[in-house]
Amino acid sequence: MQPGQDQITEGVIWKQLLIFFFPIILGTFFQQLYNTVDTVIVGRFVGKEALASVGGSAGQLVNLVVGFFTGLTSGAAVVVSQFWGAKDMKNVRAGIHTAYAFSIAASFLIMILGILLAPVFLRWMDTPGELMRGSLVYLRIYYSGILFVFIFNTGSSILRAAGDPRRPLYYLIVCCVLNIVLDIFFVLICGLGIAGVSIATVLSQAVSAFLVTRALTHADGGLHLQLRNIGFSKGILKSQLYIGIPTGLQSTMYSISNIIIQAAINRFGTDAMAAWAAFWKLDAIFWMISSAFGIAITTFVGQNYGALKYQRVKKSVWVCAGMQTATAIFVSAIMIVFCRPLLGIFTTDTHVLKIGSMMVMILAPFYVIFTPTEIFSGALRGIGNVMIPTIITICGVCLLRIAWVVIALPIRHGLSTIMVGYPVTWMLSSVAFIIYYACRMRGFGKDRS
Repeated sequence: MQPGQDQITEGVIWKQLLIFFFPIILGTFFQQLYNTVDTVIVGRFVGKEALASVGGSAGQLVNLVVGFFTGLTSGAAVVVSQFWGAKDMKNVRAGIHTAYAFSIAASFLIMILGILLAPVFLRWMDTPGELMRGSLVYLRIYYSGILFVFIFNTGSSILRAAGDPRRPLYYLIVCCVLNIVLDIFFVLICGLGIAGVSIATVLSQAVSAFLVTRALTHADGGLHLQLRNIGFSKGILKSQLYIGIPTGLQSTMYSISNIIIQAAINRFGTDAMAAWAAFWKLDAIFWMISSAFGIAITTFVGQNYGALKYQRVKKSVWVCAGMQTATAIFVSAIMIVFCRPLLGIFTTDTHVLKIGSMMVMILAPFYVIFTPTEIFSGALRGIGNVMIPTIITICGVCLLRIAWVVIALPIRHGLSTIMVGYPVTWMLSSVAFIIYYACRMRGFGKDRS
């Protein structure tokens, strides 16, 4: 084992989950922090139009691409974690080199498409004319450095799959500090505005990509990455894509539904867009915690499944679900009680704060009902079961959310109508996951006995 790797196939489950969870949540926090700093700086020192440009349509399009690729890297993470749990180091190495090759190829394709098609996507989202230029500048600079985003996500998922969530955390802390310094330099000192924020983001992500790649090239044993050996292993690539593509599509559908909702919000004007951008950053606190639990249980289940420890798999799922439920209740309470001062971090505009507070009060109380969707889908992904969970998520959350906007909004035209669609779809999706998980796990382990 490499330094910093925890043996998650042994020991007390809740302790091992926490040991694995905290570096992930802290890493996600710092990743979110350096994204949040962008919006704070442009919102405070450039204006609410800049805040809406960075955090509105452009932010949703960035989430679409990064979310899809993060879903794809989960395929590599699951495959590597299963081979690691089975102590099959030959296939661990093959999985790493294949994942890197795919990251490089995909990044160049998405970079070209993103730069060329950014204006088209922004128009599709009904982005207001006064925000088009700023949103376009942000997107094109961001897409020009998408390789660094993909490489870091790939390398981090590999390290976590092998039980090492700490080094990705350390690299994110370094890059978060660097991003803050560069934001201040480019925006406050150089006066580059939105362009300065996006340049700072790309440069800091380049450093994170370098650090995680360096860690793998200096690793011993199964985790050793040799740059000259980066290439595709057909069988490994097929396994990674079998898990990764459905997960990526699931994430894409989330983003597409959010893009459609963003387009609906755009019609209510700049204040509504700015409020949604500010709320979105607060809302991300819960989702980064939820995502960290999802990553933790996927890796935990993957390794124990590879090691044939089926009872440990079952027990870990319920332990993790209990932990996320308690956390969701706590986060909801904090956001409800302190919503006004928290939103005030991003803007001082009175009308924007009023709209943002309404959003918090409708959405935050219902975070807890999303627990089964996150934990059960993560656990099923860890054992390689991705198709049905993907279908449930796409139908129960994404398509139904789109239908809600299309049908309900004309009947009752208002921002609150859009917001209510979120808890409704969370509830229906979670009910479906509870039913499917109970059926799927009834004879779990017998299929590999």
